[in-house]
Order: sequence, then structure tokens, then C-alpha cells
Amino acid sequence: MYAALDIGGTKIAGALVDEEGCVVGRVQRPTPAQGAAGVLMGAVNEVLDGLARDPGWGVIRGLGIASAGPVDTASGAVSPVNIPAWRGFPLVAEVRAHPMLFSGVEPVLIGDAVAMAAAEHWLGAARGFDHALCMVVSTGVGGGLVLNGRLHPGPSGNAGHIGHMSVDLDGAACPCGARGCVEGLASGTAIARQALASGWVPPAGEPATAATVAQDARRGDVLALAAFGRAAKALAAAIAATASLIEVDVAVIGGGVAQAGDLLFTPLRRHLDAYATLDFVRGLEVRPAALAQDAGLVGAAAAARLFAGVPGPRGRFDPALARGRSA
Repeated sequence: MYAALDIGGTKIAGALVDEEGCVVGRVQRPTPAQGAAGVLMGAVNEVLDGLARDPGWGVIRGLGIASAGPVDTASGAVSPVNIPAWRGFPLVAEVRAHPMLFSGVEPVLIGDAVAMAAAEHWLGAARGFDHALCMVVSTGVGGGLVLNGRLHPGPSGNAGHIGHMSVDLDGAACPCGARGCVEGLASGTAIARQALASGWVPPAGEPATAATVAQDARRGDVLALAAFGRAAKALAAAIAATASLIEVDVAVIGGGVAQAGDLLFTPLRRHLDAYATLDFVRGLEVRPAALAQDAGLVGAAAAARLFAGVPGPRGRFDPALARGRSA
């Protein structure tokens, strides 16, 4: 049994995951994304407290942490773009200090989108592909890569961070410091912001979120549909550029925005046909993630398996995933 944390801009999820990758216990809290560093860590500790009350906690062999990035797997620190108070925050050390964590269980840090790639390659939509781009499209936009059948986190754990690829050179400033980033055009927050800017008004009593925009888009609202179309176009441009650079066989899209289904995937595939025009990227397959909201948790557990000395999915995990072990 392995413990897993998945920390994003909207929620902090925790789970116990068995050797087959099945989630057998779960705890979740909202992310106080605008709170102080200690408040955020308090929410993480609440999730760990909840997991520790599960009988399965007593037999965990490792603990994996999937966090929104950028991450630094060598130092165990995180600096999520959507969590302003965490800049170089020593997340691994803080989790290690939790009183219910057993001696010898070392937290292992992995980027959330890299975790998603690990999980989808192991059990999901990228299974059987040797070259894959996996993306999380949610509060933010992240990505992870599988190359030559191996997870490719890169030296710092951030390879595939597609959300901060610029697809609009004159676009709006991004919190990361660049302009026209995919995240600023295609995240759930961006979809809601674009819909509002175009004149869309949420139904009375409903929040202005991507999920609410999706509800209206399904009813044929032109402005809501346009907001999803704009997001899909940005994603298509980034996927085509990535595929042209490294030649992937499949792009797998998960995260909360992907739950909109055809509202996102139909225009995404159409725009991809227009951007992916070179012979070696034409016809690139795009698939929805198979593990839905569990991908980050399953991927974090896979990283913990590696550190514990258990062969990873297909025996092909990169040892760089375990670098979060350092103090």
C-alpha cells in the first residue's frame, strides 16, 4: 500500500493506493490558494491526518507527492504558479515532519502533470505507447512526457511543462512572467474569464466557472461555445508544436476542463488538423485521460513505489523521480 498526495490550485487530494494502482481510500480539501504558506500546509496536514485514520495507513510502504509546478525534485521544494505563497517551499521536508508518518517512509516529489503521465502510461490512455504527451487542463495547465517508453521528468522534474509555452506572442501577461501562455488561454480559470469578457453571464445563482460555462455551451450558448473553442485552439497549437519537436504518438488530456468532453475535444481535434500539418505529426491521436481525477494520485503512488524499490509500471520509470528524497 502507498500513500499519495495530489496538490493543485483548486484541491488537495490524498489517497491510499494499492499495488495494482487502485485507489482504496481518499481524503480531499479545498486548496486555500491565496492563503499564507502555513495555512496551505495546514490543509495538506489535514489531508494526511485523514489518511492516517484509515486502517490501510498502517501498512504503507511509501508516500508520493504530486504537486502543481514548477517543482524542484532535487531539493524537494515547490513553486506552483497558482499558489503565490509557495515559492521555493520545502514541501518534502514539511510532509516528512508530519507526526503520523512512519520512520523510514520517505516522501517522494513529482510534478502533478508528470504524475498524470506516469499513471496514464501505466494504466490509462497512454498505455502501450512509447512516445506520449499527457496534459492536465484544470486550474492551470501542465504536461508530462513519455519518451522511448520511459517517463521523462527532466533534470528538475519539470520536462513537458507545456502550460507555460507561449502561443500568443502579444498575449496577456502570465503570472510566470511570460506572455500568451497556454495556461492563460486554456485553463478553467481562463475559459471562465474569456466567457465573461465576451459578455456571457452565468445563470442566476451559479458561479462563473468553466463548469458553468460548459453547462451553457451544452445548451448552445454561442459565447460559452466560443470560450471553449478559444481554449481548444491554444491547446492545439501547443500540442502541435510539442509533437513537431519531439514526435509523440498520442496526446492524452485530463483534468477538470477535460470533463467537458466533446465541448473541448471536438474543436481541439479540428484545430489540431490545422496546426499539425507536417507529415510526421499529421493525424496525431488525441485521447481523454482514462483515470480522470485519480491520475495524479496514482502517479504519485507510482513514484513512491519506485523509491521503495518496487519496479515501476513496465519496469520503465526514470530514477530521477526519486530525487525528492534529499533533505
